[in-house]
Amino acid sequence: MDNVEQIEAGLLNVGYVDAGPADGPAVLLLHGWPYDIHSYVDVVSLLTTAGCRVLVPHLRGYGTTRFLSDETFRNGEQAALAVDAIALLDALEIESAIVGGFDWGARTADIVAALWPERCRGLVSVSGYLIGSQAAGKLPLPPEAELQWWYQYYFATERGRAGYDTHRRDFAKLIWRTASPKWSFDDATFDRSAASFDNPDHVAIVIHNYRWRLGLAEGEAEYDELEKRLAEAPAITVPAITLEGDANGAPHPDPSAYADKFTGKYSHRTTEGGIGHNLPQEAPEAFAEAVLDVGGAT
Repeated sequence: MDNVEQIEAGLLNVGYVDAGPADGPAVLLLHGWPYDIHSYVDVVSLLTTAGCRVLVPHLRGYGTTRFLSDETFRNGEQAALAVDAIALLDALEIESAIVGGFDWGARTADIVAALWPERCRGLVSVSGYLIGSQAAGKLPLPPEAELQWWYQYYFATERGRAGYDTHRRDFAKLIWRTASPKWSFDDATFDRSAASFDNPDHVAIVIHNYRWRLGLAEGEAEYDELEKRLAEAPAITVPAITLEGDANGAPHPDPSAYADKFTGKYSHRTTEGGIGHNLPQEAPEAFAEAVLDVGGAT
């Protein structure tokens, strides 16, 4: 994962890892917040050994990914992140790929599968169907569920933006611990990923992402049509496997709540052994197996 390449794709100069044989089946892996490409360090090894070409980009606002223009709005809405993924496939001249992700990356993978099924040979999504809308984000939840989203409400304030900017590493480590309460990661593992949060656009992207979800920040008009389609909660027709850890401490839906959103070949797997939110890094064999299995379903 040390060999990070750069390529211009859409609005970005994307930092990404491209590992494995160039003619192998393509796999695009998308990370979440507050994580980075190293969530897939062991998954990449397993998949390349199996003959796959594996692409792992830094999302906008992370690592070495940069906006091409200082004038571009630092937009974290879901449609923008999905368009980034398509732009990367276009820039690399990849017609279709298996797409996998967790957290923000799972949402983006879901969107690519739902809106661009011709670009997605199969889907692996941790925590299932995560496509949302601003309308859904305005609906109140039961108190215990609201408590799990404390950081989202913190980010809605200027104090929260300033606090995250000042304490981004301490903040991220707290999320790692609460989201994966049984994962005994060491400082070196955390620090390797935390370096990605030094990206100059990181705070702006994170804050906009969460404020947009609550309807407290506007998106951009160029994504409005995509967001309208996503607000209808489109079905996912490509072969899909959803995963969940048995010790996920982050907010996540019950698998029964989204099973009917997958209308193609579909299965759900629960990964046991104290596996938390960062499933690809905590259980790389289970994630890689799902990628290879969903690829075999096409």
